[in-house]
Amino acid sequence: MNHIQRCLILSLFFFSISIVAQETEENSIKSEDSLKLNHFALGIKIGIPNIVGGSAEIVLPVLNNHFAPFLDYNNFSLTFSDLEANLSSIGYGAKYYFGEKGNGFFISLGRSALKTDIVFNELLFVDNVANQSTTGTGKTELQLNTTDFKVGIKTSGTIYFLFELGYGFGDIPDTLNFTATSNGITESFSEDIPPLPGLGSNGILIGNVGFGIAF
Repeated sequence: MNHIQRCLILSLFFFSISIVAQETEENSIKSEDSLKLNHFALGIKIGIPNIVGGSAEIVLPVLNNHFAPFLDYNNFSLTFSDLEANLSSIGYGAKYYFGEKGNGFFISLGRSALKTDIVFNELLFVDNVANQSTTGTGKTELQLNTTDFKVGIKTSGTIYFLFELGYGFGDIPDTLNFTATSNGITESFSEDIPPLPGLGSNGILIGNVGFGIAF
């Protein structure tokens, strides 16, 4: 074996050691990051019924870090063919993480209040006395209060991702009854509940994906 061959083999040997050491260090950093407990999390959720909203939670440093109170909030507008709806909601409750690091699988129980200001367009107002009719708009409000049960999973690390699925149980009316006035004509109306995403007769479906930072 000549001098050049020995130099080449030694170079490859030390290069291999360097690569192994680098991979070991990276795996160690990833392992430490996955084991790190982040007490606070701030993020964004996208889904139903909130469309897009913000979320915050804090993992309590008691009872082995299983419990995490949370708060969700959103304000969003939707436009359908003949109506406009402005949705705002606030949800609160607590998560129970099966692990002790504030991530992984969880279940949650909470309450939420969904308020929707609805404007119906192209309503037909009829004045039977003057034998005339006109079209106009009418505004009313839909308030939904639900008890929410969800299951989900949250990844570890400073940047986290979240998925949750559940159902909000509550009394959902079939129609909206309200009185509106247009061009001096007052009329009573009964309109169907607008097709809000996930809304059913006994409650509302909940499904979100989210991401954010944990620290």
